[in-house]
Order: sequence, then structure tokens, then C-alpha cells
Amino acid sequence: MIPKKFNYYAPGSLDEAISLLGENEEAKILAGGQSLLAMMKLRIAAPTAVVDISKLPGLSYVRDSGDHLALGALTTYDVIEHNAMIKGKFTALADAVARIGDQQIRNLGTIGGSVCHADPAADLPTALLVLDPQFVIKGKTGERAVPAADFFKDFFATAVRHDEILTEIRLPYLTPGSSSAYSKHSVRDADFAIAMASAVLTVGKDGICVDARIAFGAAGPTPIRAYSAERYLRGKKIEEETITEAAEMIVERAEPSSDIHGSREYRLEMLKVVSRRSLELALHRIRGED
Repeated sequence: MIPKKFNYYAPGSLDEAISLLGENEEAKILAGGQSLLAMMKLRIAAPTAVVDISKLPGLSYVRDSGDHLALGALTTYDVIEHNAMIKGKFTALADAVARIGDQQIRNLGTIGGSVCHADPAADLPTALLVLDPQFVIKGKTGERAVPAADFFKDFFATAVRHDEILTEIRLPYLTPGSSSAYSKHSVRDADFAIAMASAVLTVGKDGICVDARIAFGAAGPTPIRAYSAERYLRGKKIEEETITEAAEMIVERAEPSSDIHGSREYRLEMLKVVSRRSLELALHRIRGED
């Protein structure tokens, strides 16, 4: 299909882009375009204006900022996938971007575009949630930083207001004895997930869990933290039995829907599988076994 008619704008600055959004309540931001353009062609989305920020300077970077790693919102999946700092320190994110689409999609898709699109079956929101990021959003009145727990609001809805733009994602460095992992089950490796889970583990030298963060997606309107499973793991020795028990607890908050790819019951079972895999992989990485 052909999209409905719309006005196209290519602002030269971030402030100009924000001003254009404020002037048109039905405008949409174009970053990588991997989701928006497809939706426009199907007329699922029909904006009266498109504000193309893909070539704005200064929004594509991976930067060590002392206590956190800063990612510009226009940083592509390909850059993230091959960045040595991310592959070494934020392995859940590296796991996730490697499973997104094909190389052409990874060349164009951006981390900011993915999280702002907020598809509950997309890889990055779930992978990022356990990393406790801060999302930096800019509007006419200035900047604000939104924690991950408050960023994802509903199906395809985030804390970014219509006349604001996500500019940066800040990932705090993990403490010693920590690692992260992301696992996904899908029909084909590059497809949207049937079930997905991410985990961060911090384990002491005695093998006792100091901290645990677990999230899952494709089972509700947003990615979801598994708080009960996290509490269960803290203070326990991380081994096969405790990981299996935690995976069973994860589905307590899951509400997947049945579709052509799998029933609700199948998705719940696969959610347990990918949760175990992410916890096991994080543990192997802490032990240097990855």
C-alpha cells in the first residue's frame, strides 16, 4: 500500500526538530524508519507530518561517562553490536542486538527508535530493562532523565511526550561479580520473540546471589520486571535448582496472548525456558565460562 499524504521535514538542529513537533500534534519522528515506514505503508500510522532526525549531528555515539556508558539515541544496532565496551560490559544488550532482523536492518535501526516505538515483542526494551538505564529526554523546557521503571507506559507508549525527543540512554556500570544475558525464542532467529527474558546477576565469591534483576517481554503491554523471582534469588546459592525455581516464579506476572505462532500456554512454558537460559548464561559469564 501507499502511505497517506504527509509533510516531510528535515530539521538542521535538535531545537528545530522539537519546535516542529510542537507545531503539529500529529507529527511523527523518523529515526531509522524500520518501524514507522512499514506502519505508514500499511496505514496503521498516518501522520500528517514526518520530522526526520536521522541526520541530526551529535546523537550517535557510545561514550564512557565515568559512572555510566552513554548511548546516543541515533546509535545504530550495528554500532552497538560491534562496540567492544558493550560486548564486554553490557552483554545482555550485545546479545539482543545480534538477534535483531538482518544486517540491513541493523545498519539502519537505532536504539532510540526501538525503545520509543515500545513494541512489547521487540528485543531492546526487555534487554535494557535489567540494566537500569536512565532515558534522557529533551523538550522546549529542557532535559529530564526518566528511570527505566517509569519509561515504558503501555503498548507502543513511553514517557516521551509528543513535543519531546529522546536524546540519550545512560547505562550504569555493573558492580564486580556481575554479568548480564538475554535469551529469546522465535520462529526464526531474527523474528520478533515468542518469549524473551534478560537477567543481571551479582554473585559473591561464595556463590551466593548478592543481587538479581530479571525482565521478560512479549507477555504484556510492556517489558516486565520479575520482582518475586529476584527476591527469591537474593541470598541463595545460584545453582540449577534455584534457577529453575526462579524461572517458575517469573510467569506469575506474565499475560501472553495466543496467536498463530503459539498458544498462551506454549508461550508461558517458553518463557520459563528463556528465563533459565538467561540466568544460566549470566552465571557462566561471571565464572568466566562464556
